[in-house]
Order: sequence, then structure tokens, then C-alpha cells
Amino acid sequence: MVGLTSAAGLVGFLAEPDPQVQTYALARLNEDIDTLWTEVAPSISQIEALYEDESFPQRELAALVASKVYYQLGEYNESMVFALGAGKLFDLDHPGEFEDTIVAKCVDTYIALSSLFNPPKPASSVTQELNQLTTSFPSGTNGEKTNIAAGLSSPTTPFSQSSLPSKSLLSRQDSSAFDPSLPGGGNAGVPGAHPSPLALNRNTQKALQAVISRLFEACYRAGAYRQVVGIAVEARNLAVLREAIVRSSEDGKGAGKKPAAIRDKSEDLMDYLLDICMNVVQERGLRNEILQLILDLLNQIPNPDYFAIAKCVVYLNEYSMASNMLRQLVEQGNANARAIAYQLSFDLYDNGTQEFLSKVMDELPEAEEKKEEKPQMNGSAHHDRPEPTESDRLLSEVENRQDSTTSLPISRTKQRSISDDERKVYDSVRHILRGTKSIELNLEFLYRNNKADRNILNKVRDSLEARNSIFHVATTVAQAFSNAGTTNDSFFRDNLEWLGKAVNWSKFTATAALGVLHKGNIGQGQKLLEPYLPKDSTVAGSTYSQGGALYALGLIYSNHGTHVLDYLRDQFNRATDEVVQHGGALGLGVAAMATGSEELFDNLKSTLYTDSAVSGEAVGLAMGLVMLGSGNEKAKIVRGCALGIAVTMLGRQESADKLIQGLLDDAQPALRYSGVCTLALAYCGTGSNKAVRKLLHAAVSDVSDDVRRMAVMSLGFILFRKPSAVPRIVELLSESYNPHVRYGAAMCLGLAAAGTGLEEAIDILEPMTKDSQDFVRQGAFLASALIMVQQNEAQNPKAGTIRKTLQKVVSDRHEEAMTKWGASVSLGILDAGGRNCTISLQTQTGNLNMNGIVSALIFTQYWYWFPFTLFLSGAMTPTAIIGVDQDLEVPSFKFYSATRPSVFGYPPEQEVKTSEEPEKVKTAVLSTTAQAKRRKQAKERQARKGSMDIDHTPTTPKPTDDDKMDVDEDTQRPTKEDKGEEAIADSKTEGGDKEGTPNPEGTSKKKAEKEKVGYELENMSRVLPAQLKYISFPEERYRPVKKPTGGVILLTDSKPSEAKSLLEMRSKKASTPAAPATGVTQQSGEAISTSATGTGGAIAGAGVLTAVDEDDDGEEAEVPREFDYQSDNEGEE
Repeated sequence: MVGLTSAAGLVGFLAEPDPQVQTYALARLNEDIDTLWTEVAPSISQIEALYEDESFPQRELAALVASKVYYQLGEYNESMVFALGAGKLFDLDHPGEFEDTIVAKCVDTYIALSSLFNPPKPASSVTQELNQLTTSFPSGTNGEKTNIAAGLSSPTTPFSQSSLPSKSLLSRQDSSAFDPSLPGGGNAGVPGAHPSPLALNRNTQKALQAVISRLFEACYRAGAYRQVVGIAVEARNLAVLREAIVRSSEDGKGAGKKPAAIRDKSEDLMDYLLDICMNVVQERGLRNEILQLILDLLNQIPNPDYFAIAKCVVYLNEYSMASNMLRQLVEQGNANARAIAYQLSFDLYDNGTQEFLSKVMDELPEAEEKKEEKPQMNGSAHHDRPEPTESDRLLSEVENRQDSTTSLPISRTKQRSISDDERKVYDSVRHILRGTKSIELNLEFLYRNNKADRNILNKVRDSLEARNSIFHVATTVAQAFSNAGTTNDSFFRDNLEWLGKAVNWSKFTATAALGVLHKGNIGQGQKLLEPYLPKDSTVAGSTYSQGGALYALGLIYSNHGTHVLDYLRDQFNRATDEVVQHGGALGLGVAAMATGSEELFDNLKSTLYTDSAVSGEAVGLAMGLVMLGSGNEKAKIVRGCALGIAVTMLGRQESADKLIQGLLDDAQPALRYSGVCTLALAYCGTGSNKAVRKLLHAAVSDVSDDVRRMAVMSLGFILFRKPSAVPRIVELLSESYNPHVRYGAAMCLGLAAAGTGLEEAIDILEPMTKDSQDFVRQGAFLASALIMVQQNEAQNPKAGTIRKTLQKVVSDRHEEAMTKWGASVSLGILDAGGRNCTISLQTQTGNLNMNGIVSALIFTQYWYWFPFTLFLSGAMTPTAIIGVDQDLEVPSFKFYSATRPSVFGYPPEQEVKTSEEPEKVKTAVLSTTAQAKRRKQAKERQARKGSMDIDHTPTTPKPTDDDKMDVDEDTQRPTKEDKGEEAIADSKTEGGDKEGTPNPEGTSKKKAEKEKVGYELENMSRVLPAQLKYISFPEERYRPVKKPTGGVILLTDSKPSEAKSLLEMRSKKASTPAAPATGVTQQSGEAISTSATGTGGAIAGAGVLTAVDEDDDGEEAEVPREFDYQSDNEGEE
């Protein structure tokens, strides 16, 4: 049939009284409405009248035509309403542009209405506790209303439009709490946002539900469960979410032929839901509900995914459920269940706090004689405060928790008798949960794979004047970072003269650096630092080295201070010197991180009231570290301690809104600074639009440079899970007129993109390394090092250039001191942990890294206090795959990486010429003298030639220094030794070295043969996070119990009866030598004899660092004698 060219006649038929004529007109118009809608639009009222006429037999057809006309007019709401009235005529099975648009509009409306009937719940009971924190803040004209609204709900990012204003109903405020003045509150003024609420009659709502149901069924048939899950999460409809997960599981059971593939698909759906729940959903109340739903569903499955459950229980602080899972796995008694229990314990340790883990261990069966040790772990942490919600950092507080009821059957279960085998397994589980096993394995990995470049450290040492305390600290920090956790302190042993130049606080930092070097050496840590620690004897010692030793002890036992808390507390309480108190407080805070111990808090609080400027700063920070993430209301005592307040709110999100707003509105810059830090940690890793808006507002409007700098820097903490979005946000800020804002933009990029090698971030930082301000250049170098850690030129071509630039800056005598400090520390960061550690703010399983986040924040405070720089070691995470069998032993086996070896290989070490010595200055020779010598030599040759009959073999005369101007050095013949060196150099450059000559075709073929794709790696080898997706385990005997995520991986042994080959634990062979008495220096021979142990540097440096400084003896200098001046005349008389 030929298409219509005009709709005038058909439009006229609509006015006819005969229904058949009207039906015919509507049917013809429906076929060609895309071309005739302009003529039909003026008569749209007639079509609507036909739809509203209940006696008209083709009402649905009239609704469909009206819907298409409104669609062409751009009135999508009206178009959707009439499309829903069209019933089955609105065909979803043959989608087109019109159908897709209406379906999208239906989904948006469904989300709007569903969210309206499922409003966000008010903040949990924790919010009511936190409301007391703001009682001392004055309420502004409209600030109080804003704070209440902010505390009740949180704007979030839409799943598909993270860079645009939110249209998602997840970000919609509750109608009772809507306030247009609130930044990010409500969407009434946002173009394209849904009207709230959308007025729909009951029939239209039923039709909408029918369309959505048909859409869901189509997704189920196609296996597109993710779409249903995404809509259900945005709509806050947990019933649909439950149905999608159940249907996915049922389809897997009914498949029959391909159960493995369907099972993988079901697991992928659960992983997808966990991912969007942890990384996309920003409202903590909804996240808790979804995680609770996941837990309920997983527990109903016969073979649940224990590792997915572990993520949920840690976030929800369900320590009872964690202990129940471990108990069930142990009671199964088979080797596979035992391996899963061990792997689950490793995951819990990586993601849980000290208090959470201690509660899990308390509910596990154990021997009676071991129970006495438990209260000493965290003081009165879990006896004085029965509420489990004060433990967690990320971890939310579920108000309807029923832990008290679940603990009753647990206590009865403890009376059950267990076998000896189960008792051994429980002991091993407890060994893992305490962290001892993980620390031991990581220490062994770093010890045996240390690839730190000593040549770089030597160059830094030689380039910087050691008597300048800034440069001495820079060298100390650089060598500490490059050997972090490796126990290699030989740099101290080999540079005792340099070490002896440390005085006062540089001596404090040098001693504390031992804690970074021996981080995790919990078996020998206290023995190692014994020469430096305070003693009861009257032997004099430097208070700076004593305070640094206490700080170092805390760094060694970072977040694992079970064995040293009592010692550190006693030393802190007995200390009378401010420096020792300062170091003791820092060590106590690091070791007791997130324990929530009220006893430690009170001890620190009493010292805070002494009004000491030196110890007060460290004490305020330590109080926050002890109460990390607890939201404890006693934090108002340390209101003046910005970092102390901030770290207590880690991961609290909406619960901290009222406190944050009160701090940001305060007139004092110190409290606004605290508010910015609190905002950064409360919304850390969430990508919250609301938090980003507040920080950007402070970055461009605050009158304090410190607040503006920290506000820009804090963007990195909030957006580190979306590093690619950060360069766009800070690109303009990096060009600000204010140097503090430029510095903050540089550090923001470094923190957000740490370890990623993000090229867009490097492109922004590159011009900042030439900034006119020295501290901006310093920040650019540090940020570049954070981003490029563990990167080689195969991954990022600029890796080698950045290293050369840093070395050039360090050796440049005309460079500013602060810039050289930043470049020196950056060189240490690039080689972090012997080039085996990355900087990470999240764990290898995807949760927030509590220790890493807090350590990175405190590291940024080096701006005020250099010893805080060492805190960055807490964010250094070993990148390895460490396979462990069911007996927790490390077998010798190989796994496969499907990449070229050079892609993820170690960066090449700096080449240092062995003959690099100061060249002798050549004596200047006049050209006339050289010419005279040449003439004389020519005459002698002619005389010899004429007097002899035998021809000698011609030889090329060796040019002398005098002939330098006439003869090129390149024409000289190389000696045999030179030839050998050139051959070695040529062999090194056969692979196409950048600095070598172009290679022939044969050489390139040889290189191609060497660089085959795929190679084997030994157990305990370095594996970068980006390399994990290429890792496989082809060996038949050892198979991992879960998909490798890095770190410790449990292996199941398919041949347990056969003998197994184990890796030698080299770090255990290194025993700490006996510590000498304070003030006694070891002989050089003794120092050398301890080099194999890795602790010789600490012992050798004890005599140097513990010596009392000349200006540290507390005595005043003598008044100089009178000076008698005699003139020349008087002397002659």
C-alpha cells in the first residue's frame, strides 16, 4: 500500500459519528504517524476524547496514536501515560525508537514511585549518639535545618551518569526533609528529573506495573539478571531484588546440562550486586539492607559462597556470624572445608579491625589456659563497651542488631567437646586472625625479593648535605621507604658517619625509621629496639632516640599491638620528657589502632590536659587512632585535635554530617580544617556528589590557605575508587593562582591514582614539576611517585623519565631545599618495600583499607611535622601471590602468567660505571708546542726509515694528550679490556636498548624469540594487581580455593599422600644479635658479622643515635672569658 501524503482526510474522519470510520482513521494514522504527526497534532484533543469515551470499542488504539503524537512533540510524560493505556497494543517484543523511549520513561517512573513508597530510613541509632557531638556548635540562621536534613539522607551518584547531576531516586531526599537550600538536596530544579510524586491514577499504575513485570520476565528469559538487579537497587525494592537472585539460582539448578556455567553466572550476579552495593550505593542505610538480604540468601544456599559472606559480615560488623561460619567449616572435618576456613580467616584479617577480630576469636572454642591472654589484647575494649557498633571503621551500625540473642546459643556451643584435630585447626584459625601468619608470610616475601636500588640511595646521600636536618630527614625517609618491611637496615651500618650527623628531631626520625624497615618483624621487634628504648638505669641517653624508638615500636606492631600495648602504655605513663611522650603517644596510637580501648583513651586524655605543645599534637592524634571509626561521643574532648576527630569518623557517612557541618561553619580555621578532614574520611571511597560539592566549595571560598589546600587534597580520598574521573575535576584547580590550591590538586591526583600509572594524571603533574613555587614542585614530585610506584617503561613510557628527573633534581645544587626534599622522598616511594609494595587505600578484596587510609591522611600532615612522613608505610601493601597449603606451609610450586616477562617486570636498576672517578685535569698545552713536537717526531721517523732496510709493519701512532686538538678520541683503537666491556655492553643492548645503536634485523628476531608470551612464576613471587587477570594455576597438584586476588591464597593438595617440597623460610634464619648496652658502640667487625641477619644496621647505629647531643644536656653554655684587644702600638711597647 502506498503511504499517505496528507492526513487531512483521516483527521476529518475522526469527527464522524460512526465508530468504524473513526477506527479506520486511527488505524491508518497509526501506520504513518511518523510522517503525518504534524497534521495530527492540532486534533490531538479529538483522539484523547475517543480514548476517554468508554463506549468506543478501540480505546487502546486511540491511546497508542495519542502516545505517538505526544512522543513526537517531546512530551514524554503524556506519551508514557497514553502508551500504558494502549495495553497490549504497546508492543515490547518488537522494540523501536518509540518503544525504547517509553520503556525507559516507564522504568524511571517505576523507580520514582517505588522509592516514594520505600523512603530512606532515618540514620540509625548511632546518629542519635552523634547528635550530641554538635551541642557546642552555634547554630546559624538556617544552618540547623540544613544539618538535620543532611543527617537524614544522602545524595548519591546515579549508576549511569556519575559525572552529571543525579537523576536517580537513590539520591532523592525524603519529602519531610527536603530543603532546596541544601547542597545537592532534592532534584526539583534539575532538568529532566522526574516530578515527585508523579500523579498517576490507579489504572495507569497497574498498567505500569504490568509493563515492568513484562520487562523483567523478558530479562529473566534472556538471562539478563543484572538489569533487573540494577533497577531494583535504584528503586529500593528489595522484593524484586530477592526475586532476581532466587530466579538466577533456580535457573542454575534446572539447567542440568551445563551446571558449571550456570553456577558461574549465578556467582557473577552475586559479585555484581556486591560490587554496586559497596562501590555505587552511597546511602549507608540502603547498603545495610541489601547486605543483610544477601546474607539471608547466601545462608539458604546448600553450598554458600563463604567469601562473599565474609565481605558482608565485616561491613555489617556481624562477628557472631563470622565465628559461626568458621565453626561450621571446622566441624565438617574435611581438608577442603579446612582450607576454606583458613582462607576465610585471612580475608577477615585483611578487612576487619582489631576489635572485630578479637570478638570473633572470643566466640571460637579454645583451651582454657589461653583465655587469660585475651583481655590484655585491647584492654577493656570489649568489656567496658558492650555495643558492637563502636568497633568498625567502614562498618555500619545496624540498629536492629540481635547480637545479644545470638550470643546465647554460642555460649552453649562453647561447652561442646572438641577433638584434638579440631583444636589444632582452631588454634591455626586464631593464629591467622591475630595476623601473625599474614605478617610472617609478607615479611618473608619482602625479605627474599628485596630489589631496592642501593645506588640511588647512595646518590641521594652524596647529593644532600647531611648536616642540614631537612636533607638528613629526606635521606632517612627515602631509605626507610625503599626497604620498608624488608628488615634490611644495612644502609645505617655502612653510613655511621652520616648517621652521626643526626641531631635532635632528625635523630628522632632516624630512630623511628627502624620501625618502617622492620615493619611486621613482631618476633624480634622489641629486642631489636632495646638499645634505643627508655631504661630505668641512670645511663644517659638521647631523649630523641628514646621517643623515636617508641614510635618505631608502634610502627613495627602497626595495627597489631597485642604484645606491646602494655609496654608502650607503661613507658608513656612514666615519661616526663615531652619528646618521649610524643614518640610514645604516636607508637601507642599506631599499635592500638581501632581497638576502642577506653583505658588507653583515658590515659592519653590525662596527658592532653597538660597543655604541652609537643606531646599534645601526638596525643590528640593517638586518641583518634584508638577510637578509629567508632564515632565515640567522647571525641568532643579532643575537638581541637583535627586529625583525632577526623579518624574517629572513618566510614560514618551520613552519621557524621551534623558534626561535619558544625566544624565547617566554625569561625576558627583549625576547626574548619578538621571538618574537611572529617568529611574526607567519613565519605572515603564513596564518590559522594554531596561530599565533593562541599569540598569544592571550601576549596574556592575559604579564607584560610590551609583549609583550601586540604579541601582539594581530600577529593583524592573520596574519589580514589574512580581515579579516571579525578583529572577532569582538578585540572582547572591545578592552574589556580593560589599555590596552596595547586599543591592540593597535585596531592589529590597522587592519592586518588596511587599505583595506577594513570597517564592523564601524569600529564597534569608534568608542568607542575616546573612550577614557580618550591612546595608545589615538591607536591608534584610526591604525587608522581605515588602514581608511578611499581610501574616500568613497558606499562608507562614516562616511568624512566620521571626517575631521571627526580635524580637530577636531587643532585642540582641550585634547587630549593623543599623541592629536593620532595624528590628524595619520591625516590624512596618509587622503590617502596624493595619494589614489592604498592600504595593502596583499599584491600585486595575491594574493601576500604582502614590502615592505609588513615596512614595516607597522616602522611599528608608532613607539611607541619616531618616525622609524620613515616606513616605512609602503613599504606604500603605487598603485591604477591603467596600460596599456602592446608597445613599452613608454603609449598614449592609454579603458576603461570599469560604475559611477556617485561610487561610487569621490575624496573632496571640504575647503572653506575665502575670506573666513575674524578677525572684528572689535563695540563693545558699551547698549540705551537704541539706543532713543534709533531715536527720533531716526523723528522725522527724519516731518519729511521732511511737508515734501515727492513720494512716494519705500519702502526698507528697513539695520539698524545698534546695532540688532542687534532686527533679525535673516537679514532683510538680499544684495548682488549675495552673490547670486552664493549662486548658486554653490546649484549645488553641487543634487545633494542634505548641508548644503544639501532639493532639489525637478526637481533630484533632474537629479541622476539626471547619475549614469548607467557612464563612461569615461583610461589612467593611479585604479582601486580593489574597482572592478576593473567594468572592461572596449571599445576595439577595445587589448586586455589578461590579466584586469586593477591596476598595469601589457600591451596588444596590433590596428592596429600606424596612428599611435598617446601620453600625455605629465609627470614626465620635471621636472628637478632644481642643488643649492646646503651652508649656502647660496636666494633666494625661485629657490625659486619651481623650483616646477614639484616639487623646489623640497627645495632651498629645504636651507639651513634643514643648519644646525647651537645645541646641536649640541659646545661647552659659557659660565659666566654673577657677578650683583651691590643693594638699594634701596644704590642710594640
